[in-house]
Order: sequence, then structure tokens, then C-alpha cells
Amino acid sequence: MSASSSTSATYPSTPVLGWGRTDDPFATAMRTGRGPLWLRTEDGRERIPLHVERWCAEPDRADSTMVDRALRRGLPTLDIGCGPGRLVTALQRRGLPALGVDVTPAAVTRTVGLGGSALCRSVFDRLPGEGRWGTGLLADGNLGIGGDPSALLGRVAGLLAPGGRLLVEVEPVEVDERLTVRLEDGAGRLGPTFPWARLGTAATVRIAEAAGFTPTGGWHTDGRVFLDLLVPHA
Repeated sequence: MSASSSTSATYPSTPVLGWGRTDDPFATAMRTGRGPLWLRTEDGRERIPLHVERWCAEPDRADSTMVDRALRRGLPTLDIGCGPGRLVTALQRRGLPALGVDVTPAAVTRTVGLGGSALCRSVFDRLPGEGRWGTGLLADGNLGIGGDPSALLGRVAGLLAPGGRLLVEVEPVEVDERLTVRLEDGAGRLGPTFPWARLGTAATVRIAEAAGFTPTGGWHTDGRVFLDLLVPHA
């Protein structure tokens, strides 16, 4: 799939506040490859760890289950919220056409530095090959992007071709939350607030079906849980 291809459809640019500035905690973590980093809820009662070191390492066993499924499909793959690029890079190293998208310039820079292909864009921006991607990846909690899973899954369904599949990581417990959070680093510095979401299997299946997906199964590895969602042929 050519990175220069496009469609006539237009979508509003909706970058997630708190992500993507050169001085935000996430950008710093992407440059250094180190945490700690958390999502702190607006009320301050909960701090959700972000696994920076894992994201900046080579794919682990659970990651490899996503990579292997995408490779078996053998179709161009879009890694949504690719972060530092371990998944998209692993796919490209094994000969699969793949592209990552992320709103954080430092994450895209790191991906490109590893030899991967990535664009610094929101998933809601115009993207190459809309409606023709064979596989999509949503890992590392990226189902929470924008705080509106219905809008996100509806958008992803439109990016995939008929018969395309979304491989999505969900929370390992049954949860269906809409949150306002901010990034917090190891020195206690806080970024601005932005919307986020967390969904377990049941909530994801319900919202995915409403967005036009057909759930076809799932799997779990090393405490992480994944679903396989199909875009049916018309």
C-alpha cells in the first residue's frame, strides 16, 4: 500500500490534548525509552501505569501474538497509536507492508529511527489508503484514544477494507470507563487533562458490534487480552 494514496473523505483533526507536545512527559519518555509514566485520573484517586520500557523494547511474547496474526494474514497493516514503533517495525522487518500513526512527534521519530514507517497524525486525520487496509492494530490501551470508543471504532471500521480485521488489546478485567486523565512522570510533573477510556471484553464487543464489526474470537497471553474483530463484506 502506497503511503501517498488518499481518499476524498475528510475528517476533523482531533489530536489528544496532553500528547504530542515536545515537552510533555510522553514525548520525553519516547525520546529516552524510560519511565516511569502514569495516567493520573482527574480526581487524583487512581494512577494507571504506562509500560514505557516494554513499549520501547523488542516485541514480547504477547506482542508477538498480534504480529504473528497480522503476518499470517499477509495484508497491509495499520498500527494505530504506534508509539515507539515496535509492532510496525517488526512487521516491516518480516516483509509486511505496514504503517504506524501517532500524534507524538518523538514517537514517530523513534519509529523511523528503527527503520519503520510512521506518520505524525491522529487516527481521525485523513490517512493513506482509507478503506483499503487489511489489518488494523490497537495495542497498549489505545482503545482509549479520544475517550470515545464508539467514535474510534467507527473510524477504524472505515479505514479497513471489507473483510479486514482489527486486532485490539482490551483491559484484562471487565470495565467500561470514560475518564479524564493527565500524564504524570516520575518527578510528579503533570500534563494537561484529556479524555481517555478503558474497556474490557464485554464492553468492547458491544461497542464494536454497534460500529459494524463482527467479533470472531479472542486470546490471552501473559495476562494481556486481545480480540479479533472482522469488518464484514457488504
